[in-house]
Amino acid sequence: MRLCSFVVRWLFIGMAVYGLAAATAARAQKYPERPIRVIVPFSPGGAADVPGRVLLAKLSDALGQQVVVDNRPGAGSTIGADLVARAAPDGYTLLMISNTHVISASLYKKLRYDAINDFTPVLQFGDAPNVLVVHPSLPVKSVKDLIAMAKARPGQIDYASSGNGSSQHLFMALFTMLAGINMNHVPYKGSGQARADLVSGQVMVGMPGISSVVQNIEAGRLRALAVTSAKRSPQLPDVPTLAEAGVKGYEASLWLGLVGPAGLPEGVVTRLNSEVAKLLKDSEIQAQFQKIGTEVVYRPAREWGPYLQAERRKWAGVVKATGVQVN
Repeated sequence: MRLCSFVVRWLFIGMAVYGLAAATAARAQKYPERPIRVIVPFSPGGAADVPGRVLLAKLSDALGQQVVVDNRPGAGSTIGADLVARAAPDGYTLLMISNTHVISASLYKKLRYDAINDFTPVLQFGDAPNVLVVHPSLPVKSVKDLIAMAKARPGQIDYASSGNGSSQHLFMALFTMLAGINMNHVPYKGSGQARADLVSGQVMVGMPGISSVVQNIEAGRLRALAVTSAKRSPQLPDVPTLAEAGVKGYEASLWLGLVGPAGLPEGVVTRLNSEVAKLLKDSEIQAQFQKIGTEVVYRPAREWGPYLQAERRKWAGVVKATGVQVN
């Protein structure tokens, strides 16, 4: 009798679990049934914000529901990330991320979330390289020249960045590490002032996003030495990559993608991947991305997760080597 009662009880539990799974699958198949909010933890109009807006506007049409962009900048993208980490894993609150998401995991020691384990990887949709530039008054014509000068004048050449722990800072830190040189970091409060002082010659070296300085390069106000990506940029086809210029193993770019809270249903992830993969083949989106200096790069969820883990390890090493820490 006792055995029978035990079996019946577990039978009911099994049926309940099956019913819950079936209901979850059914909801995922109908997804989305209401507007989706995408938290963008960057300021409107920036290099990480604009490509996402281009894609998400088209995604609204594809899904038949409004995709609302909610900018929550600040604290190295951690404010927005914290909101999503604590949101319901139903697919109606997503997070757009860049390199800062995994960089902040090492910079900030008191985060309330884990940059990998508290999120579900959805997909990557873009990649935007930076460019190593110098003011024309600096007598260097190549990466080799700059490295030679830095070795002859250790710690005496300044480079600008948009702030401590920013992508510009750590991209340059990676360059100095691999090149075996010592340069002086000058952090600014944002990329605008850093760019202005680069163009005016207040600081001689920097590594800003290509789209933000391409006009200054074309006008001769800045000299481009190399791009940071693994291959050359269509915006600067005659400028070599840092690897081509002799800095072996160098590769860094501002990648962009989507994640959701941990536990996001597989059906939701599949639907988002299906629609975005189709959108990224659209010639209009590709043209808009190219205009703003972003390359279309689609990486599905099964590849996006391992990539994020590898990027976290990579930038943790750079953060440790530079000794930079926010709290």
